[in-house]
Amino acid sequence: MGWLALCFTAAAGAAFVSIDGWYATLIKPSWNPPSWLFGPVWSLLYVMMAVAAWLVWCEGGWKLQRQALGFFLVQLLLNALWTPLFFGLHEPGMAFAEIVALWLSLFATVTLFWREKKVAGFLLLPYLVWVTFAAVLNYSIWRLNP
Repeated sequence: MGWLALCFTAAAGAAFVSIDGWYATLIKPSWNPPSWLFGPVWSLLYVMMAVAAWLVWCEGGWKLQRQALGFFLVQLLLNALWTPLFFGLHEPGMAFAEIVALWLSLFATVTLFWREKKVAGFLLLPYLVWVTFAAVLNYSIWRLNP
């Protein structure tokens, strides 16, 4: 239950950021998904992330899984920072740099989780795919709106 609460805490930061008319005014690529899709996708991803972290934690707790769980926490923090950068500060360029750091830390997390418990690494693969997509979308929006 703790891992689930922690994962959804990363999403809670978005509640403090106003997604105002600024986003609606941006030029977006034709393949930009509809806004309603993001909530359900992120909810499912956060549940899968929590289960993955719990599975790795069950393999020895913090004592044995310090590196894997540490990378998990780093990527979770980076996940939480993206929304305030993009929507709060209206800085798609900074948000893109940040999402690249998120992707790198997430890739390391997937690798470490995979080594410890394959199913945990597998559970993070949809998240890695989604962050890859989000990074390409973020980059496209940044370049389309100089």
